[in-house]
Amino acid sequence: MIIFIFISIAYLILMIALIYGWQQIPEFSPDFSPAETGFSIIIPFRNEAENLPVLLDSLAKLQYPFEKFEILFVNDASEDDSVKICREFQQQHPQLSLKILENNRQSNSPKKDAITTAIEQAEFEYILTTDADCIMPKLWLQTFNDFVQKNDYSLIAGPVSLYSPFQKGKAKPFRAFEELDVLSLQAAGAGAFGIGQPFMCNGANLCYSKKAFLAVDGFSGNDKIASGDDVFLLQKFQQKEYRTAFLKSRDAIVQTKPQENFYALISQRVRWAAKAPAYTSLFSKFAGAIVLLMNAGLLLGAILALMEIWNYYPVLIIFLLKFNFDFALLYLSAKFFKREQVLRSYFWSSMAYPFFSTYVALKSLVSGYEWKGRKFRS
Repeated sequence: MIIFIFISIAYLILMIALIYGWQQIPEFSPDFSPAETGFSIIIPFRNEAENLPVLLDSLAKLQYPFEKFEILFVNDASEDDSVKICREFQQQHPQLSLKILENNRQSNSPKKDAITTAIEQAEFEYILTTDADCIMPKLWLQTFNDFVQKNDYSLIAGPVSLYSPFQKGKAKPFRAFEELDVLSLQAAGAGAFGIGQPFMCNGANLCYSKKAFLAVDGFSGNDKIASGDDVFLLQKFQQKEYRTAFLKSRDAIVQTKPQENFYALISQRVRWAAKAPAYTSLFSKFAGAIVLLMNAGLLLGAILALMEIWNYYPVLIIFLLKFNFDFALLYLSAKFFKREQVLRSYFWSSMAYPFFSTYVALKSLVSGYEWKGRKFRS
């Protein structure tokens, strides 16, 4: 019980730090400065024929001078009509600088190889990565341009939210649980930036200097791990003491497609968790360990309380403290993304999350995962 209490205190301190960090980041709005920044948008894809039309439509609507950005699609051995769809879009929008490249596989990480392949041909200084199942806001590039012009950052993490048919109405339970999880990850990632200890970002909305990428030798050293094109690069930049930031702007929110079912969500989270043992940041290791121990401790505490081995009062108090501090962080995130209504599902989600989190963490340590039709070992 004493160990559990110490873990709980450490967890609450972590939550307070992340809440403080989130509040330390000011919200940013574009002021429509001259378009001086050139962007190379890199989009790896594999069998994304279903998702590409929505993505392409959003790219065509970007409000930024055509001569100041290019779009680099990287085909990773697609077996559907993905390439055909991209080529048709290319023909229909000749005003856009768009290239379709073939992935040059060099490592165990197809996505890192795809990004490296594109960067070798990138024309502009700033790289923007996203995914083929995303939607870009119209002022995406303009917002990044204004932020870059006012700040000398080598890496800028952008906000990411879910889109779904339920976004304007009442979310189904599974969708609400997934969205709360995404909101918590966004808040935790941004909060860590706010306290100067960034350890998490999302490759669906990530901007960095090509010069800095080459200076740290890209993904070298992490290419044996299939995922992590975002966080490992962030850690490299941190080690070199390059300036990094979170762009807290609603005009820069990239929307990503939710998972099709609970199994797909588990698989995705296992993939994300599998890279955790390779983290080099002490803060990221501390945060990951404390979150895991807190959730596992709550499960164990509940079982021992039911068996009358532990007094249930301390377990209940710790749960209520966690419940409220987690809600405080989630509320800040939900308010920023204008998704307060999803908080209606917070109570039952908070009951389910310790099971979900503990299972994902343990599964990531003992098994592999499937990603884009391929199987990888942890």
